[in-house]
Amino acid sequence: MKTISASDAKQSFAAVLEAAARGPVLIRKHQRDAAVVLSMQEYERLARLNVAEFQRFCDQVGSKAARKGMNEAILAKLLAGND
Repeated sequence: MKTISASDAKQSFAAVLEAAARGPVLIRKHQRDAAVVLSMQEYERLARLNVAEFQRFCDQVGSKAARKGMNEAILAKLLAGND
C-alpha cells in the first residue's frame, strides 16, 4: 500500500487520486495513520462484502434461534412485552 503524508496529499491531491485507482493510499498525519483513499470500485466491493458478511451472520443467528425453538410468534410476543 502506498503511504503519503497528509501535507504531501494536500499538495498533490490529483496524484493521490491517480494512485488510488491502482491501489489504496494510506495518509499519515503526525506519524499516525489518518485515512485511506480508495478507488470507488474498491469501496463498492468492500461495501458489498460487508453486506454479504452481515447477511451470513444474521442467517447463522436465525438458524441457531430456530434450533432452540424460537419462532415468529414467540418473537412477536417478546417484542410486544407480553411474556
